[in-house]
Amino acid sequence: MFRAVVLIAAVVLAADQLTKYWAESALSGGQTITVVGDLLQLRLLYNPGAAFSIGSAYTWMFAVFAAAAVVAVTVVAWRVTSRAWAVALGLVLGGATTHLLDRLFREPGFARGHVVDFIDYAGFFVGNVADIALVVGVGIVMLLNVRGVPLRATAGETRSDEQVVSSGS
Repeated sequence: MFRAVVLIAAVVLAADQLTKYWAESALSGGQTITVVGDLLQLRLLYNPGAAFSIGSAYTWMFAVFAAAAVVAVTVVAWRVTSRAWAVALGLVLGGATTHLLDRLFREPGFARGHVVDFIDYAGFFVGNVADIALVVGVGIVMLLNVRGVPLRATAGETRSDEQVVSSGS
């Protein structure tokens, strides 16, 4: 299942970075694209902080937290045999990794980079694809915990990657 976690994370990372590239090229002149009236618009922002730009003076700390999250999720993901947990952890790993890359390599500099946000939710907050993956992934993690679903599925619940490959399904 670790391969599934990594694959999901890679898809999230690619989708997030590609949409950020698009947003920077299409929305850089201050343009706003209306998607659903005032409820959903696309507009470019560079966020030095966390959600709602909280802590914008501590951007370097968000880089440290993102790095710790990437390491922690990767360690946990090695033990996962549950498909649901693999999906959840893949979403969280992808979102955390792409935020870490933004913090490390975007302007204004290493470990101080601003995250590219462009999806405006009714003026309430502006986010990106990684944020969606993180919210959905953490939501699934919470649901799995409430339901008591273990990280390691029992034999009857799911098959491991090796069994799926060898059975041809």
